[in-house]
Amino acid sequence: MKKKILIALIVLLVGIQFVHQEKNESNDDTYAISTKYLVPENVNHILKVACNDCHSNKSTYPWYNNIQPVGFFLTHHINDGKKHLNLSTFTKLPIAVQNHKLEEIVETVEKKEMPMESYTYFGLHQEANLSQEQREMLITWAKAQMDSLKAHYPADSLVMKKRKQS
Repeated sequence: MKKKILIALIVLLVGIQFVHQEKNESNDDTYAISTKYLVPENVNHILKVACNDCHSNKSTYPWYNNIQPVGFFLTHHINDGKKHLNLSTFTKLPIAVQNHKLEEIVETVEKKEMPMESYTYFGLHQEANLSQEQREMLITWAKAQMDSLKAHYPADSLVMKKRKQS
């Protein structure tokens, strides 16, 4: 019985190697954050090495992405990250949502929730291990963008509307 289960497991693992997910490589930056907001080179570098793989339309895939089920996990992780924040479609969002997303950037970076530890495990993505100075740089930048929004838009337009409860 154990032998049959082992054979079935091996057949399954071999079989899923032929199933591939669509890759996040469109690189469409029509509505990217940098089209509306000033993103200095040092901040852009931080976004590129620590955020863009999961929060943009252009992911750089490691070699092990071709091994399933690892590829399924990475695809799910990227799709989930883009659902929460996509820097490539940022300016397409209503202005109140953009302001809220900038607040979330500040909050998650301050709490060291981002970049996620799983992104830097085993020495992978070393550049994404942000120093406190880099964190402060990103936080200061996001707060400055929020201040700019406050200076250019009425206060009530920067507040997220309450969702109606069903």
